[in-house]
Amino acid sequence: MSLGYAQKLSYREDVGTVGMSEIFDPPDLLQQKIEELGLMIKKSKHLVAFTGAGISTSSGIPDFRGPKGVWTLQRAGKGLPEASLPFHRAMPSLTHMALVELERAGILKFVISQVETIGMKETSRRCSDTKCGAKLKDSVLDWEDALPPKEMNSAEKQCRTADLVLCLGTSLQITPACNLPLKSIRNGGKIVIVNLQPTPKDKRASLVIHGLVDKVIAGVMNFLSLRIPPYIRIDFAQLSLSHSPKKNTYVKWTLRITSIHGPRAPLAFLKSVEISFPERPDLKAAFLDKQPFHLKRETARKRPFKMLLTFHFCDGCSFPSTSIEWPIDFQVTKGSFVQDKDEVLRSLKNAAGEESHGGQYAALEAKFLPRSEVTTIAIATSICRFDGLADVNRRLDMISNNCFPLIKRCNEGTNGNTTSEKRFKRT
Repeated sequence: MSLGYAQKLSYREDVGTVGMSEIFDPPDLLQQKIEELGLMIKKSKHLVAFTGAGISTSSGIPDFRGPKGVWTLQRAGKGLPEASLPFHRAMPSLTHMALVELERAGILKFVISQVETIGMKETSRRCSDTKCGAKLKDSVLDWEDALPPKEMNSAEKQCRTADLVLCLGTSLQITPACNLPLKSIRNGGKIVIVNLQPTPKDKRASLVIHGLVDKVIAGVMNFLSLRIPPYIRIDFAQLSLSHSPKKNTYVKWTLRITSIHGPRAPLAFLKSVEISFPERPDLKAAFLDKQPFHLKRETARKRPFKMLLTFHFCDGCSFPSTSIEWPIDFQVTKGSFVQDKDEVLRSLKNAAGEESHGGQYAALEAKFLPRSEVTTIAIATSICRFDGLADVNRRLDMISNNCFPLIKRCNEGTNGNTTSEKRFKRT
């Protein structure tokens, strides 16, 4: 995000103070401050979080004004830093997921986010309308754009109501956003700042903590006896099968595996697809490694078969692959269906969390026509867990030593191969 933003955003000299030295509170003092923050949150009736780019550095995304930040290196005439993994495969940090749990617990009332992006620039995605297909544009702001009144007014109202505003991973330099937390002070509220560098608002804060945001928040969650939930990523794909009879004996068919955003949009999570026919040795297997994925074949119309689709995920996923068994019978008429998306995704995440491995999938909807069928599937491609304070500290040590990636393959064998194979059920 920060790299693409820096490359495509209109150039500005005035990006605030950059490259300041980082400050780390001594361990004993840090623990004391963590417990103090935990007690403040426990007593809070209206907690608001104000987040910056610093909460994403543990996800492998550089910040802007840190010692190795995007703006810092640009100011020094150096090249952009490298992300540890492609942005489209980056996963939420421990802090992101802790905020999710705080909101679920009814403690966190509102989040104000500054993670900037590219203003009105074209993205790699296209309109899913088959009559359109145009490239989609980012709708977030550039430097010269005014802040949207609706969102700004809502943020101001929440800060005025807050008895505690928690500023995480932000230098609090760019106006008018950096002044939002101060509105809580005017109504008797307090500000807590967690950042490795000094900020212009430190003197107004009731508590300033110089430490890694993830480490501080992990300690706070432990103090509050709250579990940080795992992040389970769900990706989507569309399977389409079109066919036409050939003299009533054979059927010519084409399989396509595409994005739900249109046939020309990339499937960023998918590296390749292996197609085999376990019960039909007479049918040749295929290996597809270029998008868009498609396969053309001709088979006997009256002879059903099972097709096994093995999806090989890209390097940013937690799991190497999953397999989908797809029964094909051109003589059977099938009924279309639409599942409750929220319920399907909830069940999918629960299953992935309980089984401690990914690759689970489910059909969201299917449309059957006389000469074609299209099915949309959801797949759990990544799980990132935060199991206990000791595990968190180990991960943070890896970050400090630039040992990426943080993503570990759950239930991976000694040969690194983990494949989840299940039947693709359709109604």
